Amino acid sequence: MSPLNYGINAGINTGMAKEKKVTVMLPTELLGRALKASGTGITATLRKGLELIAAKDAYKGLLALEGKFDLGIDDLNEFRKDRDS
Repeated sequence: MSPLNYGINAGINTGMAKEKKVTVMLPTELLGRALKASGTGITATLRKGLELIAAKDAYKGLLALEGKFDLGIDDLNEFRKDRDS
Protein backbone atom coordinates (compact mmCIF):
# COMPACT_ATOMS: atom_id res chain seq x y z
CA MET A 1 0.00 0.00 0.00
CA SER A 2 1.19 3.50 -0.73
CA PRO A 3 2.65 5.48 2.19
CA LEU A 4 -0.03 8.08 1.45
CA ASN A 5 -3.16 6.36 2.70
CA TYR A 6 -6.51 7.92 1.96
CA GLY A 7 -10.03 6.95 2.90
CA ILE A 8 -10.87 4.60 5.75
CA ASN A 9 -7.20 3.72 6.39
CA ALA A 10 -5.98 7.33 6.49
CA GLY A 11 -3.22 7.69 9.06
CA ILE A 12 -3.19 3.99 9.90
CA ASN A 13 -0.10 1.95 9.15
CA THR A 14 -1.88 -1.13 7.83
CA GLY A 15 1.40 -3.02 7.49
CA MET A 16 1.81 -3.32 11.26
CA ALA A 17 1.02 -6.37 13.33
CA LYS A 18 -2.46 -6.59 14.79
CA GLU A 19 -2.37 -3.43 16.86
CA LYS A 20 -4.78 -0.58 17.34
CA LYS A 21 -3.75 3.01 17.79
CA VAL A 22 -5.80 4.80 20.44
CA THR A 23 -5.98 8.25 21.96
CA VAL A 24 -6.70 8.38 25.67
CA MET A 25 -7.09 11.08 28.28
CA LEU A 26 -5.25 10.06 31.46
CA PRO A 27 -4.82 11.82 34.78
CA THR A 28 -1.29 13.28 34.70
CA GLU A 29 -0.51 12.17 38.24
CA LEU A 30 -1.64 8.58 37.59
CA LEU A 31 0.39 8.37 34.38
CA GLY A 32 3.43 9.77 36.16
CA ARG A 33 3.18 7.18 38.94
CA ALA A 34 2.74 4.37 36.44
CA LEU A 35 5.71 5.52 34.35
CA LYS A 36 7.89 5.78 37.45
CA ALA A 37 6.83 2.33 38.66
CA SER A 38 7.40 0.67 35.29
CA GLY A 39 10.63 2.45 34.40
CA THR A 40 9.57 2.35 30.75
CA GLY A 41 7.82 4.65 28.29
CA ILE A 42 4.14 5.38 27.89
CA THR A 43 3.38 2.65 25.34
CA ALA A 44 5.16 -0.10 27.30
CA THR A 45 3.55 1.07 30.55
CA LEU A 46 0.04 1.07 29.09
CA ARG A 47 0.60 -2.27 27.37
CA LYS A 48 1.75 -3.86 30.64
CA GLY A 49 -1.24 -2.41 32.49
CA LEU A 50 -3.64 -3.79 29.89
CA GLU A 51 -1.94 -7.20 30.08
CA LEU A 52 -2.38 -7.22 33.86
CA ILE A 53 -6.06 -6.34 33.57
CA ALA A 54 -6.59 -9.01 30.91
CA ALA A 55 -4.83 -11.61 33.10
CA LYS A 56 -7.16 -10.89 36.01
CA ASP A 57 -9.76 -13.42 34.80
CA ALA A 58 -7.10 -16.12 34.45
CA TYR A 59 -5.95 -15.45 38.01
CA LYS A 60 -9.55 -15.67 39.24
CA GLY A 61 -9.93 -19.01 37.48
CA LEU A 62 -6.78 -20.37 39.07
CA LEU A 63 -7.84 -19.21 42.52
CA ALA A 64 -11.18 -20.98 42.03
CA LEU A 65 -9.23 -24.23 41.61
CA GLU A 66 -7.44 -23.83 44.96
CA GLY A 67 -7.70 -27.03 46.94
CA LYS A 68 -9.36 -28.96 44.11
CA PHE A 69 -6.35 -31.00 42.98
CA ASP A 70 -4.55 -33.77 44.81
CA LEU A 71 -0.89 -33.33 43.94
CA GLY A 72 0.01 -36.65 45.54
CA ILE A 73 2.39 -35.04 48.04
CA ASP A 74 1.99 -36.76 51.39
CA ASP A 75 4.90 -35.13 53.20
CA LEU A 76 5.40 -31.50 52.24
CA ASN A 77 8.58 -31.19 54.31
CA GLU A 78 10.12 -34.12 52.43
CA PHE A 79 9.14 -32.45 49.17
CA ARG A 80 10.84 -29.21 50.26
CA LYS A 81 14.15 -30.79 51.34
CA ASP A 82 16.02 -29.79 48.18
CA ARG A 83 14.96 -26.16 48.74
CA ASP A 84 16.17 -25.99 52.34
CA SER A 85 19.83 -26.79 51.60
